[in-house]
Amino acid sequence: MKDLTGLLVVVLLVFLSGGTGGTEPDSGYCIMNQCFTVVQDPIDFTTARDQCRGQGGHLMTVRSSVSHDILYILLGNFPGQFWIGLHLLTGCPDAAVGLKGFQWVTKDNESDFFNWAPGFDSSCSSHRCVSVSKESDFKWTQEPCGEQAAGFLCEFSISEPCKSLAAAEGETVSYMTPMGFGGEDILSLPPGSIATRIPSKTKYLCFSEQWLQAPWNCEILKGGCEHKCVESPKEAPSCYCPPGQSVNPANNVTCDVVPDDPCVALRCEHACYKDEDSHACICDHGFKLAADGRSCVDFNDCTDQRQCPGENFRCVNTVGGFQCVCKEGYSQSGGLCVDQDECASAPCEHMCDNTPGSYQCSCYDGHIVDPKSPNKCKLHCGEEECEAQCDPNDVFQCYCPDGYVKEERDDGAYCIDIDECSFFYCEQGCVNTFGSYVCSCNPGFTLVGEYRCVKDDEGTVTDGGLGGKTATTTPASSPTTPYIPPPDPTRQPSGVTVGGLVGIIVCTVFFIVLIVFLAHHFLNRGGKMESAGALKAHEDEGHSLHRVTSDTS
Repeated sequence: MKDLTGLLVVVLLVFLSGGTGGTEPDSGYCIMNQCFTVVQDPIDFTTARDQCRGQGGHLMTVRSSVSHDILYILLGNFPGQFWIGLHLLTGCPDAAVGLKGFQWVTKDNESDFFNWAPGFDSSCSSHRCVSVSKESDFKWTQEPCGEQAAGFLCEFSISEPCKSLAAAEGETVSYMTPMGFGGEDILSLPPGSIATRIPSKTKYLCFSEQWLQAPWNCEILKGGCEHKCVESPKEAPSCYCPPGQSVNPANNVTCDVVPDDPCVALRCEHACYKDEDSHACICDHGFKLAADGRSCVDFNDCTDQRQCPGENFRCVNTVGGFQCVCKEGYSQSGGLCVDQDECASAPCEHMCDNTPGSYQCSCYDGHIVDPKSPNKCKLHCGEEECEAQCDPNDVFQCYCPDGYVKEERDDGAYCIDIDECSFFYCEQGCVNTFGSYVCSCNPGFTLVGEYRCVKDDEGTVTDGGLGGKTATTTPASSPTTPYIPPPDPTRQPSGVTVGGLVGIIVCTVFFIVLIVFLAHHFLNRGGKMESAGALKAHEDEGHSLHRVTSDTS
């Protein structure tokens, strides 16, 4: 029996060939170190190319007369046009060279064989993809890449293939390849292929140029067993059958009905096997026998680090088995886990740098990454003052970071740091920082809610409490400036905003204007009263003079 690591490679090959999500081939052929498949699926050239790549191959290249002859084998019973791996990427055709400026999908233009259809179009507006059909004697025909052909041809390179098995008289051998096609007349078989002798139903697995007879490792297609495969206590894989049936000794994989089966009385949850002169219970692969000797419990297959050996793969335990999936930030492509470019989906507000398995956001100058939302950016100054960020289309729309106030100057708008400590937001100690402030407490107090100081029960110095700030050595005496209670004891005040500061200025100006208006009003009223008194005195003097004059007369 070959080593487990080598067999796991075959598992991966079988898994990839059957798990690509592509259309199953309608026919195929293998010769030496190459296999070819034909798929009837009306799709365009690009989709066909991607499906072949997803299965670990590429669109077929017809570089020799031998590969041209294979077209007759593959497409002899299929009408219509089928894509091959020849196309014109850029520029115009060049009628003077063999491939006319075209290129194989393997990104080269080497070829020992040319079979262009008559009337080749060498204009710059000619069709850029190539198809073949039995109706045109498999000539290379230019086709529009976006149109749908009847199907496509895939090519696969294989290593360590197995030769076909010799069949005895009255016996045939049937094959099934991991690409999804099979038959009896296949001369070269890729690793992972299954051979079945008829009528004995003996099975074989191709691995490293050799055929391993079933039952082989239980992780690969149930070891070839008809019912289920288990590994006995001696770690040798074996097949077992449902109660009332036993394994056929001629092939060790199929099940035959057996009367008076001794395993029935054991009531094994999974299976029963013969242990020398007696019988015992055994569990499916991925399970282990419980203490009662008949029940089966799952065990974590991923504890075996040899599982999922590919780079950037990880093992996921399942009931009775495991799955190989790509690590976070990677996706499967052509049997490999390749890094995803997360930046292609624009997850960052400003700049994005793709990293292996992840990505990193960064910000333009004058901004920093928002700690609350790592994919967003916020304004940042980091100094006592800096230029405001203004809209290039509207110079009057300027913005400042939190904790700064805008100041208009002759040479532009600037952001000035607000000294939050002057507003007595902290109950005791306060240190102003650029754009913010930090509260602290005297010895014997604990900082709570980032700005309140609560006296310790034991009068000892503690750490910074909920705010994460340590008690400072600020003198315990009360501050000379009257203390203003914070507006909301459940959260830290946010500081004076630009709008609030403008409101204070407007109210102050309004109050001054009101005082000036009232003063002016009272001054005008006093002047009018003085003028009225003078006039009345003048009139009284006139009347007196008039009386004196009358008396004299």
